[in-house]
Amino acid sequence: MLCKIGDIEVWRILEMNVPILTPEDLWPNAESDVREVVERHAPGSIDAATGGLILPVQGFLLKTSQHIVLVDACVGNHKTNRLPAWHMKSDNRFMSALTAAGVGPEDIDYVLCTHLHTDHAGWNTQLVDGRWVPTFPNARYLMPAEDNELYRELGGAPYVESVAPVVEAGQAEMVTPGHMLGDHITLIPTPGHTPGHASILIRHSGAEAVITGDALHSTVQCWRPEWEFIYDEDGKTAVASRKQLLGDAVEAGWKVLGSHFKLPSVGRVKAEGDAFRWEED
Repeated sequence: MLCKIGDIEVWRILEMNVPILTPEDLWPNAESDVREVVERHAPGSIDAATGGLILPVQGFLLKTSQHIVLVDACVGNHKTNRLPAWHMKSDNRFMSALTAAGVGPEDIDYVLCTHLHTDHAGWNTQLVDGRWVPTFPNARYLMPAEDNELYRELGGAPYVESVAPVVEAGQAEMVTPGHMLGDHITLIPTPGHTPGHASILIRHSGAEAVITGDALHSTVQCWRPEWEFIYDEDGKTAVASRKQLLGDAVEAGWKVLGSHFKLPSVGRVKAEGDAFRWEED
């Protein structure tokens, strides 16, 4: 178990922890010393062999008294991806992490997608006898309505492989920020990375935590929230959302679980001048 929020158990479902693109590629509007800034504020995040930023791909399993909820379904197996490390992957790490948390696919009540990018929706489905079918047969899949509208229109392999089969199976529910799942989980709006992107607020017995999704990709963005990520659909809106989320985290004292933050990915945000700083729990 990663941590508890009140009586809610949070389990890390780690699929991979590998380098992808360089910091210069990932944050194209960053200053020229982006690599040095990353090393200073997120030491150990850059892979020495490749120069790529190491970004964990992970979901979070929430065990409440009411439901078992998977927040984000990672990359998945046999999926079409632009990044070589993610393309046509075939291993058991994701499923083994679920097993280690004491659950199987049939035990998941809800799959909650912060957004519909390929590394957050991949295990929504799996390939069975040449067909994409929902991985979690008893789950309702809560998906951002605005993301579904955009990617349904654009098409492409991630939607065809990981979203459309869930919709066709009748297991999808399109939701908007403010949606509550049970008594303790709320979607809060953090658009920009995608139009419907939501971060996940968890409250129980006076304790509060937020799962960032891709509102941030690295703890270095606490110090540099103005850095726009290469895959943001609307970089300026993403910056505004990020600053709002960081400010709210400081004001409320939330525990923060960063979906792509360097492991252990759990900590707090503190105010520091005109920006913020990250402190691991």
